[in-house]
Amino acid sequence: MKHLRLVLIILFVLLIIVVAVQNYAAMATTVTFRLNLLFFNHETPPMSIYLIVIIAFLLGVVFTGFYGITERFRLKREIKMLKKESMGKDQELQSLRNLPVTADEVAPAEEQGMQ
Repeated sequence: MKHLRLVLIILFVLLIIVVAVQNYAAMATTVTFRLNLLFFNHETPPMSIYLIVIIAFLLGVVFTGFYGITERFRLKREIKMLKKESMGKDQELQSLRNLPVTADEVAPAEEQGMQ
């Protein structure tokens, strides 16, 4: 299974390289972003589309990583809470198991249904 995964990753990277080489001219085009507000005007220096794609990818990786970390901490906290609850229920069960057996006689089930 690990070998199949490695082969699929290599084929995916190869596909990305082929697409990048075939579309080099279009991706090498430079663009400039402008922000014109009433009180603020800003224009970025010319950037290639390759740079914009790489920046967008890295921002996606960072935001996804932060989301994953927060989700992991939330799940760890939930696991701790559930373990604590489970331990409490186990202690309750043990205390109920250790109760002394009473000497009261219990009527057979057939007699209880008749009454």
